[in-house]
Amino acid sequence: MTIKILFSANEENWRRYKAPLQDALDDKSLDYELGITITPSEVDYIIYAPTSVPLARMVDSGLTDGMVEWVTGHTLRHHLGIDKHIHGQDGIWRSYVPPLAKDRIITILGLGTLGTACGIALERLGFNVRGWSRREKRVDGILCFYGDDQIDSSLLDADIVVLLLPDTPLTQNILNQHTLNLLKRGAFVLNPGRGPLIDDDALLAALETGQIEHATLDVFRIEPLPKNHQYWSNNKVTVIPHKASETRPKTASQVIAMNIERAENGQELLYLVDRENGY
Repeated sequence: MTIKILFSANEENWRRYKAPLQDALDDKSLDYELGITITPSEVDYIIYAPTSVPLARMVDSGLTDGMVEWVTGHTLRHHLGIDKHIHGQDGIWRSYVPPLAKDRIITILGLGTLGTACGIALERLGFNVRGWSRREKRVDGILCFYGDDQIDSSLLDADIVVLLLPDTPLTQNILNQHTLNLLKRGAFVLNPGRGPLIDDDALLAALETGQIEHATLDVFRIEPLPKNHQYWSNNKVTVIPHKASETRPKTASQVIAMNIERAENGQELLYLVDRENGY
């Protein structure tokens, strides 16, 4: 059976790669069709050269709204101590009065589109919101920190930390033994960003000692989360199957169409990926 291989790149790359690819494929005695005009529905393999085209991220208003709702909902859940009552239906009359929102420090790691939107929503509810990003940013109502030398200050004595950073070599394990210990004792962790942002062993240890009261996790290093993972059996962890927010076809299609229109009119595409930073 002939395998169909689409080379998706510009003509210059096609000229450079065509002969070497054919030689290599012939050397493997493969029955193939290689080209740049193969019908997508018939393609078995795609060789894609990302430097040949601009890459635009999907910045979807539906995704943003969904993330704001998720982060706000779980922040209020922990702020109000709702779990104490849901898991306390045992006939014991418990007295718990949460502090006012203005007395809660919430740190958002990542001030991109999603992090900024979440921070603004929480600030409007009266929370004391901090934000940290790798590069300097300014957001009205949010105390902003940036760079490696300011991350500790952004986390110091925070009651709740929300992770909304991309997964890059510089952000992996950003929440580790050191940074977890900067938070207020009994703090809460919300991670709807990326699994590798957290050092899992450090988080489990912090949950064990009470440094962290609860972690609500939507993303993990391995997905689906393996059945034998310690998070499943830990009553201080809420496991959510990567559903904090979804890209909605209706709103996402509007973003795609808008960028195609911009390209056709000779305008710069929006939400371009910075290849050097990886996002």
